[in-house]
Parts: sequence; structure tokens; C-alpha cells
Amino acid sequence: MRLRPSPVRPRHLPTRIRRQAMWAGLLLSAWSVACNANDVVAGAQMDGSVRLYDYRRMYASPAMPDASALAAALLINLRSGDAGGVSVAVSLAYANALGTRHSPVDRIDVTLMGRKNALGAVSQAYVQYRASGWTLRAGDQYLDTPWQGVSDSRVLPAAYRALSARFDAGQDVSFEFARTFRWKSRTSDRFFSDNLYYPTRYDGDPLYGGNASLPSDARAYGGTWLVGSTYRHGMFSGQTWLYDFTRFARMAYTDGTLTFPALHGMTPFLSGQLVEEWTTTDNTLVDTGTKILGVAGRRVRSEVSGIQAGFRIERTRFDVSWNRVARQGGDTVGGGALISPFTATYATDPLYTTSMLRGLVEQGPGWAWKARLTQALLGNRLQVVAAYTQYRTLYRGDSHDVYLDLVYRFTGPLHGLQLRNRWERSVGGANHLNPGNRPFSYNRVMISYAF
Repeated sequence: MRLRPSPVRPRHLPTRIRRQAMWAGLLLSAWSVACNANDVVAGAQMDGSVRLYDYRRMYASPAMPDASALAAALLINLRSGDAGGVSVAVSLAYANALGTRHSPVDRIDVTLMGRKNALGAVSQAYVQYRASGWTLRAGDQYLDTPWQGVSDSRVLPAAYRALSARFDAGQDVSFEFARTFRWKSRTSDRFFSDNLYYPTRYDGDPLYGGNASLPSDARAYGGTWLVGSTYRHGMFSGQTWLYDFTRFARMAYTDGTLTFPALHGMTPFLSGQLVEEWTTTDNTLVDTGTKILGVAGRRVRSEVSGIQAGFRIERTRFDVSWNRVARQGGDTVGGGALISPFTATYATDPLYTTSMLRGLVEQGPGWAWKARLTQALLGNRLQVVAAYTQYRTLYRGDSHDVYLDLVYRFTGPLHGLQLRNRWERSVGGANHLNPGNRPFSYNRVMISYAF
């Protein structure tokens, strides 16, 4: 891909981004003045990462042109020291396509950072209080939960405007609560009241790569309530979460892993997961007659099960997984499809059989199985992952994916530098699972340096 000089330089950041950064700086300055400046400054921390990603979509369908995108990104996290358990944090995110937006619009992979040449935001700006095992946060922040998280497979992560609380009851049990109000997607420049089912440019949001099933006049998203717990006891570890995706779905999710004692150098494990979703009477998908996988309905109802079994031998791991989304009757949206407002089409959900490209969230009722081999080489510096996934679904037909992931982590003076290449090829499917129902390959080169 030929590079051109970037028309956007850091000193010429958009006025709105400079204004956000200014207010973030004022927040840090005001906090250091109001509190013990020595504690605030002495305990201050800064970290971040530099990223360069090159994404390429290759279609076998003559009607669909190949697409690509290149972008560099800078992420900086600033944290003050504690003053009486209280601190503040700010994260700045900026991405630039380096002048490579010379292709026709339909040849740009807009999921990397949208259509603009530059994208920037203050992705975190929160106040935190920590004491007696509690961590309380208020403001814009990253979340790390199974069905609503950072979805960090592009140059910029997703973030949420939220109130959150975490309680660590020792080393083996933790509880978490959050109420989110708005979110910033991976291609958005600020926070909006929508999710991945809303169309691009809803309320001006440059939201790309989502499901986009809702009409443009749909009412705004009301935010999410969530509560969860992670726990570990002996050979067992697990987690349980409850989500209320306001006016979309209520979800109960649990998974657990039992690790058996090692036998002749082999450590077996067995995992299981369950998801159940239901609707309330006030539902945006129902009220708008929105079709998921071509099927509208009068309620949301979904039941998902999964199992995974495998073993570890020194630096080798092998596992086989299975998931099933049960078909639902009774005029159900998507025939029982799993409604996931913050992972749909992002393919960042926790189901065992989700591939790099998609999973059962995107394909609906049916089942899938997956075999995966993970091998560490060169003293754990090189990791190789190979996987094969097969899908049998009601609305998107039968398909299979082949996946290869190579990760090299440098050590010594270059510690923090990582090279990664992810490649996947999807074959089969129906109803335009792949364009023209022809094979589709996706290659992602990802270079990052964490400092």
C-alpha cells in the first residue's frame, strides 16, 4: 500500500479533541492543587501503546471489491497518585490513516477506524476511590466484562460513560457492578446513546462495523445495568453475570472450568457455559419491527449452551468446543438469536466457538464446533494458534472457518514490542453470510509497542 504524507499532524488536532484534552488536563491539575500535591504527583503513572495495523479483506465474489485499511494509533493513560484513596485518570486515543485514504470508498475497510483520515478522543476521564477492597469509579472508562468490554481488536478500544464498583473479597472472589449510560465505539470520536444495532451516523455517530438493523428514527439506547462475580476454589474457576440491556434484552451468563490433576505431564480441563436471554414488554427491536437474520418478532428469547474439553502439555494446549443456540418459536426476534448490543458483528463475545470473523451471535440458531491448537515456541516468545470451526445454522446455512494466528513478543531492550498476524478464511454459508456466498479471507497485520 503506497503511503502519502499525512494531512493531519498532532499539532493540528481537531478543536474538539484539543478542548477535551485541555479539560482533562485541568481536571488533573485541579485535583493536584486541591489535595496533597506530593502524594498526587509522587504516585502518578503514565503508560500506553503505539500501534500500526494493516487490514485486508479479500473476497472471491466478483461483485464485491477487496477492501483494506492502514492506521497508526497512539494511546496514553495518565493516572494521578492517591490522596485519601481518591485519584483521577485520563486516557487519550488518537489514530491516523497516514494519508492512505486514496482508494474508492467501497475499497476501505471502515471497521479499522472509519472513513476519516484521523480519529481522536478522550476515551477515559474518571474519578476513582479505593479502600478496604472496594474500587469505585465515576466517568468515562474501560470495562472488562464478557458481554460488554473494550472489544480491543482495532487501533482504538471501546469505552463507556459509567458508574462502576468492584469489591475484591480476598484473592479468589470478586464482585462487580456497573451502570453505563453512553459508549464510544472503536470508530467513534465521542460518546453516544446507541449500540451496535443502530445504523451508522445515528445521532452523528461514525459507528462502523456494527449490525445496523435498527431504523434511523429508533429511540436512543437507555444504557446497561450489569452485575457479576468471578470466583476460584481449588481446581474450579468460574464467573456469573447478569445484564439488563435496557429495552433490548436481559441476559444471564455463567461459565466455569474444572482443571484436573496432571497425569503423565498432561493437565486435562473441562469447561461449560450457559446463556439465557429474555425480553421485557418495552423492547426497541420489537417496537420497530426490526428483523434480526431476516426475522422480526414480538419478544426476545434465547438459550445458548456450550462445552469445551482439552489438555495442556508444557507449552502445548489443545481443545475442542461446542456451542448451540436453540431455535425458539412463538414469534421470537431472530428465531431465538442471541441479542448482544456490544459484540454483535464485532465477534468479541465469549462463546467458545466464536471465530475471528464471526460466531453464532452473528449466525443465529444452530450449532458449531471448533478444534484449536496453541503452541508456544522459542522460549514462549512465539505463539502459534491454528483452529478449524464448523457452523450448522438455520438462517445462514453451513460454513467453516480456518484460522491461523502468529504472535511474536520481543524481550530484552525491545520488551513491549509485539508482532502479530491473524488470518482467517470462511467458506460456505447462505443468505450472504459471505458476499455472493463465496469464500472470504481476512488478514490482519498488527504491530504494537506497549510502554
